[in-house]
Amino acid sequence: MNSIIRNIDALVKELPGNVSIVAVSKTRSPEEVLEAFNAGLHTFGENRVQELAAKKAALPDGISWHLIGHLQSNKVKQAVASASVIESVDSIRLLGMIDSEAARQKKIIDCLLQVQIALEETKSGFSINEIEDTDWTSRAASLTNVRICGLMGIASFTDNMEKVRSEFSSLSRLFRETRLRCFSNYGWFTQLSMGMSGDWRIAVDEGSTMIRVGTLIFGERIKK
Repeated sequence: MNSIIRNIDALVKELPGNVSIVAVSKTRSPEEVLEAFNAGLHTFGENRVQELAAKKAALPDGISWHLIGHLQSNKVKQAVASASVIESVDSIRLLGMIDSEAARQKKIIDCLLQVQIALEETKSGFSINEIEDTDWTSRAASLTNVRICGLMGIASFTDNMEKVRSEFSSLSRLFRETRLRCFSNYGWFTQLSMGMSGDWRIAVDEGSTMIRVGTLIFGERIKK
């Protein structure tokens, strides 16, 4: 049994059945992705639209591709064409652009709203206050080709796991409150994407339904 298969088996055994895996495949070869796919993982996440599109063209149609990195406005057309889910929607303007492009391409695309829960300036996303103050019921009703399916967040890069837990707890509370306040009539607002290789256990404890892990599956990241 090779290391990728072994790593997947170990993770699946430990992960609750109601939590799904997005295998972060950035910088990984198509061959490595195919190994993970053949071992049972069907959802992969990429940070860059170009890399996502290239791997999608080279790999089986049964893969669901998630864009998990920042999406620039000039890449919206390619992202809509290639991704199954865009997890990194960080502004109302971007949400509208994705909806307009999806309408042009005659497809429905699922999106998550990225929330800035870390204090690091490098992180992007809606503020917690923006999510709380927005009438997402009306916003969702105005979208013709986008489904808002939940929230996504990235915790601070720190060894202070209590801080990480606090950030995940805040996002989980926001997810529950937003679902109740704005999406009670929308059956697809069900996903809370939080937790990575170093903190996924805490994220799951705090209510994550989807974790984004790369190193746990593929080994140490190949730097480019």
